[in-house]
Amino acid sequence: MESNLTPSTARDGAASPWLEKLGPGLITGAADDDPSGIATYSQAGAAFGFDILWTILLTYPLMVAIQIISARIGRVSGHGLATNLRRHYPVSLLYGTVLLLLVANTINIAADLSAMGAAVNLVVGGPARLYTVGLAVLSLGLQVFIPYKAYVRVLKWLTLALFAYVGVVFAVKIPWATVAIRSVLPHLSWSSIYLTTVVAMFGTTISPYLFFWQASEEVEDLRADARQHALKKAPWQAAVNLRRIGSDTRIGMAFSNVIAFFIILTTAATLHAHNVTDIQTSAQAASALKPIAGQFAFLLFSLGIVGTGLLALPVLAGSAAYAMAGAFRWKNSLELDPRLAKRFYAIIVLATVVGLAFGFTSIDPIKALFWSAVINGVTAVPIMVLMMKMAVREDVMGKFIVSGSLRLVGWLATGVMGIAVAGMFILMLV
Repeated sequence: MESNLTPSTARDGAASPWLEKLGPGLITGAADDDPSGIATYSQAGAAFGFDILWTILLTYPLMVAIQIISARIGRVSGHGLATNLRRHYPVSLLYGTVLLLLVANTINIAADLSAMGAAVNLVVGGPARLYTVGLAVLSLGLQVFIPYKAYVRVLKWLTLALFAYVGVVFAVKIPWATVAIRSVLPHLSWSSIYLTTVVAMFGTTISPYLFFWQASEEVEDLRADARQHALKKAPWQAAVNLRRIGSDTRIGMAFSNVIAFFIILTTAATLHAHNVTDIQTSAQAASALKPIAGQFAFLLFSLGIVGTGLLALPVLAGSAAYAMAGAFRWKNSLELDPRLAKRFYAIIVLATVVGLAFGFTSIDPIKALFWSAVINGVTAVPIMVLMMKMAVREDVMGKFIVSGSLRLVGWLATGVMGIAVAGMFILMLV
């Protein structure tokens, strides 16, 4: 094995087209705008108009920093977050974190599947629950039966679904001068509902499943290319790969935030402007757009929900599976035949099936999604603290420990998320 680690591989990938270098960061960023996220952004835009847009600008550098750090941990160490947590921290802490992640992801899957089925029903009519089941089966089939190299191309193409929300803006009238001013100089409110929405925005954009997914996909990319190795063992590959991680993540998170910005912009300019301020789901937002913005905007918004859901489901189920596999030392890879990684694929199937079944119960999906956000927030803070600590440990990162502005902004993101979670609990008690 060691004989293959030669500096000649340092140039591998350097001549590849830049678009081919986009992968984990792009997919992670796009998956952040899942149907549940779309519902949150729609609620925010409808309720507060342009005065909530500032949160998108603020979260961008924080998202970039924490996702680059998670990607670096995976690429440098050659292991996902769960495996690194198991190697360097008490297992009780790991098991608690993974359990919370699994619960939160399953609830998110339930909400996303329900939203996708409702969106198809809005467009073509028919039984929403049947569409929900069909979409769940389609997503599982893609994850289980298509090898990683081919599947990652499917996911990249699915990111194009998010452009539907850019297209919607061209179907409505936008006061761009007002948007520019209110994005940087908003009319802030200290009401409970406004602060709750701000907390929800942070919880939606900075989520634990994204950390686990991006780190694990860096490991998947290592496995998919025999010329590539963990940077601790092949430091001559660092320059190319660290640059790629930086550009991939910045573009992916920019993509995520631009789309979120456009969703808020659309609902602010249409629903909020027409005093439609109480939106509970992404499908409800699409339905409310129809009489205000027209059929074209309605169709784009609805179809975008389906496309983003198909992109987000494998990230939610996959991140839970990677976390469980890393915690319990199971074989794990989307490149492996399911028969060789039965327990890993079983978690993907279980999370999706339980999420599907959850959507058929009498439990209020909005309340379930709220508690999912609470769990995500509670889980995110300790994971971010542990990630920041791992990022400066030589036994994890070798000579590639995180330093300088990246380290500073990473801790800033952790602090902001901690304040957001504390604020969430205070608001729950008031």
